[in-house]
Amino acid sequence: MNDNRNIIVAVGLSALILIGWQYFVAAPQWKAEQARQAVLAQQQKKPQESATATAAEPAANAAVPLPRAEALKRSGARVAIRTPTVDGSFLLEGARFDDLRLKKYHETVDPKSPEIDLLAPTGSAYPFFAEFGWSSSGTKTALPNDQTPWRIESGTVLSPGKPVTLVWDNGQGLVFTRTIAVDDKYMFSVTDSVENKSGAKAVLYPYALVVRDGVPKHAISSYLHEGFVGVANDKLKDPTYDDFKKDGTPPDTFDSTGGWAGITDKYWMAAVVPPQDEKFNGAFRATPYGDTKSYQANYSLAGRTLAPGQTVTVTQRLFAGAKVVDTLRAYEHNLGIQRFDLAVDWGWFIFFTQPLFWILDRCNHYLGNFGLAIILATVVIRLLLFPLANASFKSMSRMKKVQPELERLKKAHADDQARLQQETMALFKREKANPMTGCLPMVVQIPILFSLYKVMYVTIEMYHAPFYGWIKDLSAPDPTSFLNLFGLLPFTIPQSLPGILGSVAFLLHVGVWPIVMGMTQWVQMKMNPAATDPVQARMFALMPLIFTFMFAAFPSGLVIYYTWNNLLSMAQQGYMMKREGVPIHLFENLKPPAFVRRAFDRLKLQAGK
Repeated sequence: MNDNRNIIVAVGLSALILIGWQYFVAAPQWKAEQARQAVLAQQQKKPQESATATAAEPAANAAVPLPRAEALKRSGARVAIRTPTVDGSFLLEGARFDDLRLKKYHETVDPKSPEIDLLAPTGSAYPFFAEFGWSSSGTKTALPNDQTPWRIESGTVLSPGKPVTLVWDNGQGLVFTRTIAVDDKYMFSVTDSVENKSGAKAVLYPYALVVRDGVPKHAISSYLHEGFVGVANDKLKDPTYDDFKKDGTPPDTFDSTGGWAGITDKYWMAAVVPPQDEKFNGAFRATPYGDTKSYQANYSLAGRTLAPGQTVTVTQRLFAGAKVVDTLRAYEHNLGIQRFDLAVDWGWFIFFTQPLFWILDRCNHYLGNFGLAIILATVVIRLLLFPLANASFKSMSRMKKVQPELERLKKAHADDQARLQQETMALFKREKANPMTGCLPMVVQIPILFSLYKVMYVTIEMYHAPFYGWIKDLSAPDPTSFLNLFGLLPFTIPQSLPGILGSVAFLLHVGVWPIVMGMTQWVQMKMNPAATDPVQARMFALMPLIFTFMFAAFPSGLVIYYTWNNLLSMAQQGYMMKREGVPIHLFENLKPPAFVRRAFDRLKLQAGK
């Protein structure tokens, strides 16, 4: 009876994990692969299409995206950006930030592969840029916009410690000066000054915006937020692209003192940051852009009144780079940016994911390898859960100890279920055994597994983080499989396969680490006596196999964690069983089944004859 209860709980939890895997892993990966193939097909057409376009007809062919280099060449004069982490340029006309590449991150694990393109100019496939400026209310005053011909007053290349200063005179008595600086990470400072040389008062409103024209197809995932992101009044605001799918959707507006607004991808983000001690009016909006949408995150500050002869100054910031947690938190603390660490999609289980990441990150700082950090973090987690697991294994050991008496009671009271229940509860109370305690570690493991998967999936620290051997990216599944002879052949099986192979793709992507994980789970189950009920026995026998195929699609870092966790669980369970005087049936259960032994004996007899 209690064995049945345990098996029902175990099967239910396994089903929950399987459903979660299908919803959060398998389906998003399938959609992402389809989107990736569509993007590749589109990119293959671009050279042929752009070859028919001429420099004299850019407007007529606006619907045909230009190669990035060609779009940059046609855009006009630029100022180079060079830092230890990014390179690129900003457009002098309009002082637009629209060309930025991340030097430390590449498209694949090969360090020679292209750098990640973050910001992109108008005319390219997916323009992504940021602007700063001034607006006025009901006046015809000429103000800086995306066509303003800024003049360089000082500086030639924007780099840490070497700002660039731009000047523009509107011809109506207002002189605009813009000083752009950058640190050694991903933060740009834009200091705008306006001098009023006219004889009339002027009221100007500083603003900033981030714009993305169209969305790369691979950016859509049901398990990850990509789209608008920001913080207002200490709370996260994160509407998705789909929230603005319908034409005419009104802007999502908000007011706050302190905060920020931007557009984020999985690992990188562009966000504008107002002075944190000022109130601002923010908005997320989408407008038609050809057959897609142009998405804009913006804010405006309170008006600045300039009397004749007066000068006003405002400093705003642009973050454009990788969402490295330590970097985000450093900006949050040093610059006072409100909840800047929420740029990372920690998910609903933030109270689990953030502490788990902290443990992994600290371990990595000491060991210098995230794979080793996962192993050490597993030990730390096991220590934190040690009292709970110890009580569980102790109860399980006592349950095994009273198993013979339970069988005797079942036979003695087979016709009296009420008496059997009464005697069983008395036995549990007398022996201090609790059949439900054994399920607690499995229940606790579910949020830990989901949270650990989330951490490995969304944090850039895990992006292309290598382990040893064939694991070059702990955030990706084990690349070995049956078809490449577990890494002996120099190719990787694609995640998406055509025809009938697509329906059985999960059978082809089982790598070495998932198999090792399945074996450790199988051995752990063999430590307990075999189930007497044949249905239970078959279900328990299938669970390691099911988990092996299921974990084959998980990040290899998660598989390493679960493998190591199984080994530690076996050691702890073995210790508690020995302490409670319960026999460990491992080697006995590892013997071949009786029918196999009988067949082997017959073969020996025939060979002897």
